[in-house]
Amino acid sequence: MTFVITYEVVSRYVFKAPTTWAYDVTYMLYGTLFMMAGPYALARNGHVRGDFLYRKWSPRVQAMMDLTLYILFFFAAVLALMYSGWGFFKISYMFNEHSSFSPDGPPMWPFKMLIPLVGFLLLFQGLAESVRCVMCIRNGFWPQRLQDVEELEQQILAEAAQKREMGVTP
Repeated sequence: MTFVITYEVVSRYVFKAPTTWAYDVTYMLYGTLFMMAGPYALARNGHVRGDFLYRKWSPRVQAMMDLTLYILFFFAAVLALMYSGWGFFKISYMFNEHSSFSPDGPPMWPFKMLIPLVGFLLLFQGLAESVRCVMCIRNGFWPQRLQDVEELEQQILAEAAQKREMGVTP
C-alpha cells in the first residue's frame, strides 16, 4: 500500500501523470489489511477489553463466560458474515463488477472474495479459542499462546542486554 501511494504521489507531482488506478488499489489494500487483522487480533488476544468485572474473575470463570459468548454470539455472527459475504462475492463475480471510482476501475470480486475468506479464518480461530476455553475450564489456567515474531525479537534483545550487563560478548 505504501508503494502504491508513493508511486501515485511521485507520478502525480513529479511527472505530472496521475494514475487512474491508485485510489482503487489503496482502498482495496487497506480493506484487506483491516479485514485480515481481525482473525490475527483474535489469535493474539489483541482485542480491547474494557470490562472491570472480567479481570477480577478466576481463569475458569473467564473461560466459561468466553465459551458461552463464543457459542451464543461469535459463531452466529461469523456464519452470517460468511453467508452474506459469499452472496456479495457471487454477485460481484457474476456481473464482473469493477470499481466505479475510476474510469478503468479494477475488478471488485477479488476484494469481495475476502469477506467470506475472513469469515472462514475467524471461524477457525474461534474454534481454537473455544478449545482454549475448554482447556482452561478443565485445568484452571489459560494455556500459553504461541509467541509472535515481535515477542521473540524482544526476548532476543533482552537476552543480549543481559549478556552485556554480565560482560559476556554476544
